[in-house]
Amino acid sequence: MDQTTDIKIVSRDVHVYYGENEAIKGVSLEIEDNTVTAFIGPSGCGKSTFLRCLNRMNDTIDVCRVTGDIELDGHDIYAREIDPVQLRARVGMVFQKPNPFPKSIYDNVAYGPRIHGLADSKADLDAIVEHSLRRAAIWDEVKDRLDAPGTGLSGGQQQRLCIARAIATAPEVLLMDEPCSALDPIATAQVEELIHELRENYAVVIVTHSMQQAARVSQKTAFFHLGLVLEYDETGKIFTNPDHEKTQQYITGRFG
Repeated sequence: MDQTTDIKIVSRDVHVYYGENEAIKGVSLEIEDNTVTAFIGPSGCGKSTFLRCLNRMNDTIDVCRVTGDIELDGHDIYAREIDPVQLRARVGMVFQKPNPFPKSIYDNVAYGPRIHGLADSKADLDAIVEHSLRRAAIWDEVKDRLDAPGTGLSGGQQQRLCIARAIATAPEVLLMDEPCSALDPIATAQVEELIHELRENYAVVIVTHSMQQAARVSQKTAFFHLGLVLEYDETGKIFTNPDHEKTQQYITGRFG
């Protein structure tokens, strides 16, 4: 085995343009497997834009152009032969606002495995749905009402349902774009605990505006500022002894 086995995603000199506007200005990062990596920084600094590069969500924006290299397990995710739909089964995403489909709880989770042909029978699909809901720490709350609409759940339950939906396709990476910003403190604590458990099986990348959340859930932190990554290090070091003055100013609340 080579020494890079624990590196899941590598980005080299990634630039992102919206028309003429350069939103990301040459970001190079290595994202480790079985690690929670937090992206922090002021609003509009490029955190979410860069996150969306990692599963080609920016492809859906006509004026968006991405240059540079991003590799997943050593393979270029922007190569011509890569199917973005298949890529997104491997690199799942959970959005800021819970967005369950207008379907039953069961069908929300079963959707991905169905379209990717991951289940050979109804029993297989049942097993995937139960396993995913258990992994997302919501099975006990919904097991008796799987036919009920996912949109009828509370905000925190909806977000955990969306996490179950994201992991039902057996991804290797889970991207989370401010997954707790619409949640109350109790639901936030539940999702944070879930993130901690998920890193046993996934590389998790989370964009967060909460310094406390980044400090609680992540092992690595990247500080974004004006489209650049000014600092990327162990979370403990970023929050106690950062190298860059702007990082220090941001985490102590003096700007941003």
